[in-house]
Amino acid sequence: MTLTRRSLLACSASFAAAAPFPAWAEAKPAIHVMKDPNCGCCSAWIEILETEGFAVATKRSLGTLLIKYKQDSGIPQAMASCHTGKIDGYMIEGHVPPADIRRLLAERPDAIGLAVPGMPYGSPGMGPESERDAYDVYLIARDGSSEVFSSYDAA
Repeated sequence: MTLTRRSLLACSASFAAAAPFPAWAEAKPAIHVMKDPNCGCCSAWIEILETEGFAVATKRSLGTLLIKYKQDSGIPQAMASCHTGKIDGYMIEGHVPPADIRRLLAERPDAIGLAVPGMPYGSPGMGPESERDAYDVYLIARDGSSEVFSSYDAA
């Protein structure tokens, strides 16, 4: 078989025509994040999510509006952190690692979502993982109770 310009163009056109079909491409999980516009660790967590293949949309929110959003979404005050995400019906509070978000989406528990309360050093977006403090990721149940979803040892 001889490769001609015509056959090369025909082959290229067929690949180009097939490319726009979204079913053939792996969709990025979409997460919407409410964050303080002045928070650098929130931006660092968002960059980690994007690097890990999440499609992130952000909305800036300040003070009591952000706190009210958390409360209205079922995040108990004891589980609060600096930013709140929403993905596929689940709430993600604080510096939750991308692997835990993917596990949540795969297992689909009947829950509000996941939380890393406070801002533990070395969690995603909070400094180097190599110097991490031990911390837990909590699964928040619909009744507001929580249980450990995963644990990270100090590094």
